Amino acid sequence: MRFDHDHWQARLDDLRAAHRVPGAALAVLTGGTVHELASGVLHRGTGVEVTTDSVFLAGSVAKVYTATLAMTLVDSGDLDLDATVVSVLPEFATPDPEATKTITVRQLLSHTGGMTTDFYYDAGRGDDCLARYVEAARNVALDVSPGTGFSYGGVGYVVLGRIVEVLTGQTWDQALKDRLFTPLGLEHSMTLPEEALRFRTAMGHVGDDPVPAPAWDVMPRAVAPGGRVIVSAGDVVRFAKMHLDGGLAADGTRVLSAGAVAAMRRREVDCPDRWSMAADGWGLGWGLSDWDGTAGFGHLGSAVSQHACLRVIPGAGFAVALLMNGGHVAPLQDDLVGELAADLAGVRMPAPFAPPAEPPAVDLEPLLGTYRREGVIITVHRDGDGGARLRYAFADDIADLSPPLEGALTPVSRSGAATVFAATGFVPSGEAHTPVVFTTLSDGTPCVYVGMRATRKIA
Repeated sequence: MRFDHDHWQARLDDLRAAHRVPGAALAVLTGGTVHELASGVLHRGTGVEVTTDSVFLAGSVAKVYTATLAMTLVDSGDLDLDATVVSVLPEFATPDPEATKTITVRQLLSHTGGMTTDFYYDAGRGDDCLARYVEAARNVALDVSPGTGFSYGGVGYVVLGRIVEVLTGQTWDQALKDRLFTPLGLEHSMTLPEEALRFRTAMGHVGDDPVPAPAWDVMPRAVAPGGRVIVSAGDVVRFAKMHLDGGLAADGTRVLSAGAVAAMRRREVDCPDRWSMAADGWGLGWGLSDWDGTAGFGHLGSAVSQHACLRVIPGAGFAVALLMNGGHVAPLQDDLVGELAADLAGVRMPAPFAPPAEPPAVDLEPLLGTYRREGVIITVHRDGDGGARLRYAFADDIADLSPPLEGALTPVSRSGAATVFAATGFVPSGEAHTPVVFTTLSDGTPCVYVGMRATRKIA
């Protein structure tokens, strides 16, 4: 369908201002062509404007790049998806010796290996940082037992990055350049902060009336395979276009086999929290969705108040990347991406997560208590009116990361073993309600999902 540049530029400008987002970059693939737009400023302190070649921190969108990189090694025969991680990386371990023996590469890619996300160990800036991180992660407890359920995590993606290094003899950063960025012509994609200095680079902003954040990026180098790529919106869409084109770059170079592309979008596991990333299942790297009967895939990412959204609707040849540097990013994403998908792909995106006008009755008693995973303690207790509240506190090595988060819980639905609540007043990025899902793992362990991370009940 025809892309009306002036119309979408006006919508980007208007919605960005309405949601107090300082700056945003948008790229849309439709009809085989990539269209790029920009709005606002990169930094409110300097007033430098966003341009289409500006780069932003894209946070966890890095995971689909790492997954794609791993699949190039599957294509070459150097990596077997069903191999145990320890057979490829003998130094890999967890505190559970039996689990260590069974976790597979496929499980890391699909977030079913049980590895957590809240481990931000600083292994330094050297090229050995991933090796040192994997060594330190030997002491990090698993969220869940391998194969018992989905739990979104970043540690497994650092392990995947280290596997890439061992099998290629390169750093993860260099392998990504040589195997993806260069053949795809992604000239505004990088992984190291010093590389971003060559470009117009977005600064994150914090607060309801956003001001520049106190730091541009606080993540250690080692967590990059699960949490840092620095990219332009256009480059993100060009990366997605390769996946839509069966693994081919724009010049016909084969980057990934058609079989590997298909495998990445094949459902490996259902996701109990289908709202946080608009994904009800997970493949090998991609979040998978059924949007009003239409299959889609994508990923979200956040880093120091910068936010990235990638949505792809393969049946319509449509992809959209929206990069933002603070403010109320969630409603801007919902409004703009929803309008684009409806107009250019004929797909109605789901409405923002919210409780019904008349919340269902729920027995709170079995859900009250303490839930624990590495780095996080969640407590659910009754409030003074007989309802429930959730307290989300950081612990262990990241106890000082943030003050505890608290929110009131409003029932949304109960279906089978899952009970869904909406937490209000929980996050500052514009979402009115945060999904909280109580369920049980396949081994019968009660758990709660917040941000798609499974946290087991301990008391």
